[in-house]
Amino acid sequence: MPEPESHRPEPTARPEHPHPATLRRLEKSSGSLAAQAITRMDETLSWYRAMPPENRSWIGLVAQAGIAAFTEWFRHPDAPQAISTDVFGTAPRELTRAITLRQTVEMVRTTIEVMESAIDEVAAPGDESVLREALLVYAREIAFATAQVYAQAAEARGAWDARLESLVVNAVLSGEADEGAVSRAAALGWNSPEHVCVVLGTAPDGDSELTVEAIRRAARHAKLQVLTGVLGDRLVVIAGGDDNPLAVAKSLIGPYAAGPVVAGPIVPDLLAATRSAQAAAAGLKACSAWQDAPRPVLSDDLLPERAIAGDPGARDQLVEEIYRPLEEAGSALLETLAVYLEQASSLEGAARMLFVHPNTVRYRLRRVTDVTGWSPSDVRSAFTLRIALILGRLADGDHQP
Repeated sequence: MPEPESHRPEPTARPEHPHPATLRRLEKSSGSLAAQAITRMDETLSWYRAMPPENRSWIGLVAQAGIAAFTEWFRHPDAPQAISTDVFGTAPRELTRAITLRQTVEMVRTTIEVMESAIDEVAAPGDESVLREALLVYAREIAFATAQVYAQAAEARGAWDARLESLVVNAVLSGEADEGAVSRAAALGWNSPEHVCVVLGTAPDGDSELTVEAIRRAARHAKLQVLTGVLGDRLVVIAGGDDNPLAVAKSLIGPYAAGPVVAGPIVPDLLAATRSAQAAAAGLKACSAWQDAPRPVLSDDLLPERAIAGDPGARDQLVEEIYRPLEEAGSALLETLAVYLEQASSLEGAARMLFVHPNTVRYRLRRVTDVTGWSPSDVRSAFTLRIALILGRLADGDHQP
């Protein structure tokens, strides 16, 4: 049943604006002020003139919305208003990518300057200082709103980039890197450097984002391109731009936690980085067997430990890069190396066993170094050569009937 008319509450009368004449003149001037602001931008901002018509149109709408929002704010200065929504909500999200923060600041400054220059014309007599003070306060609110819009865009972009980068790093580690991973890496700024390697180690405790940012700073200092991420307890870095993997690892080692850091071999591109990652992962797994291993260490320097730990890649590499070249260089080198190692690295002992002069043994051992790159007189290299001989003989035995 409708309430008797005599009991209906009287509508609350809205208080009159303290400066009604200025408010009316401001409402009438909004359109012309927006047009003046756009004209001023066209005259003074070269980047605005060079923009596509569509983006210029969006910027014009933002300027109009800014002036309209100021009018509304002047009408109700105490009412809570979402200035960032009122002003920047008229533009699509893509506009924040089309113009930089610096350009946005220039656009806002130009619009505010146009409004300041028109205060004496727009304000009613005696209200000039009121309108100028209101504009100053509103300009401050616009500045905060601009910073908020770009901060939100940067956060959203950073979160998306982090997910994209994690996908690329995981694809390389798992051996699933394909052209899609290369495209995603390109979207992150990866410019396909010629020399790529993977560095693995233990991630430090704490915020992984801080660790990733520390890697980026180190990479910028070393002029390297990197794709990085924390996967479990591992800190993974795919680095490009340097053909020396040990130098790359040394330049990035700061953010890693204590423990071994292993650099995989150099490969030509991101698609081949899985090979470097697998070698580094196998090296990290076997590194505990070499207690005095340097930090960082190359995965190739851990070939014996990796082979013993069951890494088929390390076994093949020792056979193909050490045993086979020695075999092809002549049986004398293999025989001399084997006897020299069996005789506790004694030149004279090997010479007696081979019935040759010690200088002949010395000459053949130098040839071993030339052919393999590993010196039999060095203890560590001798260990690697011995493992290569064993694996090579086993491989030959497998092929015999």
